[in-house]
Amino acid sequence: MIERARIGILISGRGSNMAALADAVREGRVPNAEVVVVLSDQPTAAGLSKAKERGIETLVIERRGRGRAEHDREIVAALSERHVELVCLAGYMRVLSPEFIGSFRGRILNIHPSLLPSFPGLDAQKQALEHGVKWTGCTVHVVDETLDGGPIIAQRAVRVSDDDTVESLSGRILEQEHELYAEAVSLVLASLLAESLTAKRSDSES
Repeated sequence: MIERARIGILISGRGSNMAALADAVREGRVPNAEVVVVLSDQPTAAGLSKAKERGIETLVIERRGRGRAEHDREIVAALSERHVELVCLAGYMRVLSPEFIGSFRGRILNIHPSLLPSFPGLDAQKQALEHGVKWTGCTVHVVDETLDGGPIIAQRAVRVSDDDTVESLSGRILEQEHELYAEAVSLVLASLLAESLTAKRSDSES
């Protein structure tokens, strides 16, 4: 790893978590890092303007009728050209191909609005309400080939109120997501840095 870890963020929509993470990086709450690109598969994603307002490079790579693997290869190439070391999914609504995951093995994070392994997939807040749980929350995990099933980095719980709607519950979870993602990214980058230093020490001693 280089001195400042280079982060790429993938979005498909409003970019709320992207903006919160970018702000945390800029304010130093995620040390020794920079967001170098925000990439969307949707040209109308509202998050693109939020990234531009923050002075971050934006890219749009649409699927345009291509298969998932071909589309992902173009994204991986764009991230690699910018020497991205950590990929953060922030409302990116496409399942990544095995090739994409393999290209950044252990270095792709996602944030999900439930306490995984409960309620993976879409509409997690609705699932929580339908199941009548008293607590739900959000999870940052490493992305692997399973749906929302990779190793968990961090979680934060949110109490479910008796009068909650999907909208009200989603709003409270989102507030916690904004804080949790930055904390989780800091943990992962610290771990990657430690691994890098250990590898360098081993090389120098050999």
